[in-house]
Amino acid sequence: MQITWGASTSSYQIEGAWNQDGKGPSIWDAYCREEGNILHGDNGDVACDHYNRYAEDVGLMKDIGLQSYRFSISWPRVIPKGTGTINDKGLEFYDKLVDTLLAQEIDPLITLFHWDYPLALIHRGGWLNPDSPKWYADYVSVVVERLSDRVTNWITFNEPQVFINEGHLNDFHAPGLQLSLSDTLRAGHHVLLAHGLGCQAIRAHSKQVARIGWAPAGKTWAPASDQPEDIEAAHEMTFGVPNKDLFNDPWWSDPVVLGHYPEAGIQRYGNAMIDFNPEDMKTICQPLDFFAINLYFCESMAKASPTGPETIQYDGNIPRTMMDWPITPEVLYWSTKWNYERYKLPMIISENGLACMDWVQADGAVHDTQRIDFYASYLKELKRAKDEGVDITGYYAWSLMDNFEWSQGYRQRFGLIHVDMDTGKRTLKDSAKWYRNLIATQGAEL
Repeated sequence: MQITWGASTSSYQIEGAWNQDGKGPSIWDAYCREEGNILHGDNGDVACDHYNRYAEDVGLMKDIGLQSYRFSISWPRVIPKGTGTINDKGLEFYDKLVDTLLAQEIDPLITLFHWDYPLALIHRGGWLNPDSPKWYADYVSVVVERLSDRVTNWITFNEPQVFINEGHLNDFHAPGLQLSLSDTLRAGHHVLLAHGLGCQAIRAHSKQVARIGWAPAGKTWAPASDQPEDIEAAHEMTFGVPNKDLFNDPWWSDPVVLGHYPEAGIQRYGNAMIDFNPEDMKTICQPLDFFAINLYFCESMAKASPTGPETIQYDGNIPRTMMDWPITPEVLYWSTKWNYERYKLPMIISENGLACMDWVQADGAVHDTQRIDFYASYLKELKRAKDEGVDITGYYAWSLMDNFEWSQGYRQRFGLIHVDMDTGKRTLKDSAKWYRNLIATQGAEL
């Protein structure tokens, strides 16, 4: 399977150095300090200490054979207060990381926003402030101006469904605002505008031809059978707006690629729906070069019924990860197939993986056979989609290393590399060695 093979991380989850070299505080720095928000009271102050150990980590990437590395930029590390004074020390870190990757022939794929919003901007209204899209675009301009002589691949936002729904409508992630549905829709609209302005900023400031995409979280229903009517029911659920929250696919991706909100969402949100300038869609809908998507599991199954699609929840017999997520390899087939048909852009799997019960055993190794089985079964479904003509250009395992898993703290381990969170010691898991062979053979055994 001739695609680019990589692994992903995010800045807050691995960098640590939370106040080193002039970095400003993020909303996650503050949220972790509020009692009861994070399991065991954990935080990302040190995390994997990647900020100080990046060279070692890139060496491990080379050992695994990664062809590309997806990482994110910490906005408050670059611009401590979100706007205004630029922290050159922060930019120097990303300079060094990019140079070290390229020296090892690993292509950088940069995510410009992976949730660590500058704390100073929340005090100015955050994503509710109509100036917030411009704040983001100005930040993007600084990063692209600095790195685009060497970097060509950019992702504007990671999982807007998650950080808006879980951090603004709910109090499960930072900043935990618990806004009304209407205000949450307004914040989400500003994120979409920020994406559009960010795309314009990348193209205006890039020193070489840029390739731009974005990375929503895929929420997919699987058909309950191979009957056409059940497949259609699952498709309808996947691209519908079945609940009164913002955790769905089309509310975000239809504006970005097709230039309009889905009618199903406008009807679902009813009186909470915001007024906006129709000209906004011209800003939001910018040309994209690829469509990245983070995929872990199918939401549930769907089947046809006389009254419309009917949801069938997975029962207790289905295997589950340590996150209690169902293991459903078919998500890589149905989601890539349907998103490719709908949006007609080359597809990248920007995250896929599982949390296992991993530890270093008596022989000094981490024998994570379940992760190997997971990847093998999921990638067979990805190959099935590619063999049927879906233009899949990249796959990024989540995650390169065990890291801070947001509200779950350090309890969940997603990495190809085991990290001892007390000492920082790195150990390649068996899955990393399996992935190395997969990359070397371009998935010949799948």
